[in-house]
Amino acid sequence: ILVSARLAGVGLLIAFLSSLGCVVRAPGVGMNMAEGDTLISVDYEIFGKVQGVFFRKYTQAEGKKLGLVGWVQNTDEGTVQGQLQGPISKVRHMQEWLETKGSPKSHIDRANFRNEKVIVKLDYSDFQIVK
Repeated sequence: ILVSARLAGVGLLIAFLSSLGCVVRAPGVGMNMAEGDTLISVDYEIFGKVQGVFFRKYTQAEGKKLGLVGWVQNTDEGTVQGQLQGPISKVRHMQEWLETKGSPKSHIDRANFRNEKVIVKLDYSDFQIVK
């Protein structure tokens, strides 16, 4: 009886945490759908030959294709910077794209990502090029 009472207590705890929107995962279990849908925000800066090669335009198109929101702009230092927001799996895909692909005529030396955080809602409604 003690074991079943303890299991019932764990079940109630899981139900309660789930109702709060928390992700409950058993050890050793792979990523579940709820985790993949977690919204995150991350700032980025891309170094290399990334200005004058339509990098912002391709970044905006890729972000929109993935259903992400945020912004992209050139900096006075010759880099491109911005912010990505969306489901974690899509943001990860975009981070890889920014690090390895970019626009056809770009040459990416490195990508810095910082200020990554889980967010409750998106701060933007689309993906903007900031002039």
